[in-house]
Amino acid sequence: MDAFQLLKADHQKVAQLFDQLESASGKAKLQVFEQIRTELELHTLIEETYFYPALEKPKQTHDLTLEAYEEHDVVKNLLQELSGSRNPNDEWEAQAKVLRENVEHHVEEEENELFPKAQQVLSGDEVEELGDQMAAEKQRNQATKGRSGSKAAKKAAKGSKKSAKGSKKAGGTKKAAKSSKKAAKKASKKGGAKKSASKSASRSTAAKTTRKSGAKKSGSRKSAKKR
Repeated sequence: MDAFQLLKADHQKVAQLFDQLESASGKAKLQVFEQIRTELELHTLIEETYFYPALEKPKQTHDLTLEAYEEHDVVKNLLQELSGSRNPNDEWEAQAKVLRENVEHHVEEEENELFPKAQQVLSGDEVEELGDQMAAEKQRNQATKGRSGSKAAKKAAKGSKKSAKGSKKAGGTKKAAKSSKKAAKKASKKGGAKKSASKSASRSTAAKTTRKSGAKKSGSRKSAKKR
C-alpha cells in the first residue's frame, strides 16, 4: 500500500469529521469529537512509529520531520483538554476551532512540503513497505479497541442483570414484609376478639353469681319474717 495515499485518506476523513462537528450540537457534537480524537490518535501513532523515523536522518526531511513531531504534541494537548468536558459550551467550541486550525495547518505542511521531499528520499519499495506497516498497525489497533469495547458492553450487560435480580429480590422481600404485616394484623384481631369474648363471658358469669346471691339473700329474709 502506498504510504502517502494512506495518510492522505486519513487527512480527508478527519476533515469530513470536522465539518460534521460544526453542524452537530449537544451530545451529538461530543460523539463526533470522539471519532475525531480516535482518528487523530491513531494517525499520529502510525506516523510517529513508522513514517517519521524513516524521514529523520535525511537532510531534506530532517527539519520538517522534527517540526511535525512538535505539531503532533500541540494536537495531543488540545485533544486531552477537550476530552475532559461533558458539555460543549462556548469555551469548548473555541478550543475545538483551535484544534481544527492546528490540524489543517499540519496537514497542509505535510502534504505540500514534507510529502514531496519524502518522495525524493524514499524508494518505491520503501513507500510500499511503510504503507503496509501503517495499515497493519491500524488494523491491530482497531481490533484491540473492538475487543475492549465488546468486553465493556458485556460487563455493562452483566451489571444490568445483577441490578434486575437485586430489584426482584427486593420486591420479594417487600411482599414478604407485607404478608407478615397482614398476618400480624389478623392475629391481633383474633386476639382482640378472644379477649373481648373472655371479658364478656366473665361479665356474664359475674352477673349470674350476683343474681344467685341476691336470690339467696331474699329467700333468707322471707324465712326470717315467717318465724
